[in-house]
Amino acid sequence: MRKPNPELDASDFVLLADYVPSVIQEIRYHSTYNFIGERIDGYEDPVALCTRECARALKTVAGELFVQGYRLKVFDAYRPTSAVKHFVLWGIEDADQRMKPYFYPDIDKTDTFKLGYIASRSSHSRGSTVDLTLFDMATGREVDMGTPFDHFGEESHPTYRGITDEQYAMRMLLQKAMVRGGFEPYECEWWHFTMADEPYPNTYFSFPVAVDTVRA
Repeated sequence: MRKPNPELDASDFVLLADYVPSVIQEIRYHSTYNFIGERIDGYEDPVALCTRECARALKTVAGELFVQGYRLKVFDAYRPTSAVKHFVLWGIEDADQRMKPYFYPDIDKTDTFKLGYIASRSSHSRGSTVDLTLFDMATGREVDMGTPFDHFGEESHPTYRGITDEQYAMRMLLQKAMVRGGFEPYECEWWHFTMADEPYPNTYFSFPVAVDTVRA
């Protein structure tokens, strides 16, 4: 039986690492190295949570890429609504631009929402969206995708061609594997994918990102 408030019901959510043991996790919003410069509300543990369906799909993608020499590296998955509110409040505070040189050097902070890099209502809160890249097992390094994660600018659009052929090829390698796994890309961010048939298309969850959330 589902809880009275569906936004607090984590019963269909899992730790991604339980399904994809090879996954590398660098949960940026649990750290201070993100576009705001502080830990984001709702991130209690540095772990990736997602719906069970999303985890199963990512397991398939990870298996395909692993035989090609790559592991998945995840920056964010489920994002509680409290974190999205933190983003919105940051957007209102014009004076706070401490991380501009690292994440949005060429655009105005006030444009981050209208250009599609930050949303006042995020698909991440529905539990089946993930931000990720590839890790090259041969080199022991994250793959060069032309821009880092959360770089707000045209250069991060998946189809942007002002990067090297190799960088573009790596973006397409990731994108094609994700699409075959049942995910849809996002036009503004090469790292952002949402399940095409997500199980909760209309529910925005609010429980925290924490191990105890799914193992209580």
